[in-house]
Amino acid sequence: MAWPALAGCTDPPAPEVVWRRCLLDSSELPGADLTRAQLRDASFQRATLTDAKLIEADAIEARFVSADLSGADLSRAVLRSADLTRANLQRAVLVGTDLRRATLFRADLTDADLTGANLAGANMSGAMLGGARWTDGRRVCAAGSVGNCQ
Repeated sequence: MAWPALAGCTDPPAPEVVWRRCLLDSSELPGADLTRAQLRDASFQRATLTDAKLIEADAIEARFVSADLSGADLSRAVLRSADLTRANLQRAVLVGTDLRRATLFRADLTDADLTGANLAGANMSGAMLGGARWTDGRRVCAAGSVGNCQ
């Protein structure tokens, strides 16, 4: 099913950019500042977003399948029902991030910070959590933790 592209899909990355329903698969956006960006239902499959700022971004139902978000700051972002299957989230900051019903199947969350993140209903099957700071802000997941924090 093809959706009409909303104005802004060709806009350069910037804080508060509106990329709703945009197809940005395989985009190269390392270090991009997408603070408070509107990314609902956008697709970033296999995109490079290393060290990007997605602080308070609205990415409900966005697709980040196999995307590289290592070192990215997703603090307080809304990623409800987002698909992060096989995403690289190593060292990502997910403080206060809304990940309710998100798919994190086989995602790499090694050394990520999940302090205050809401993981209710999230699919964490196969997610690598070694060294990640857990949602309580105190516990650090043991090396080799997969699917849940040990």
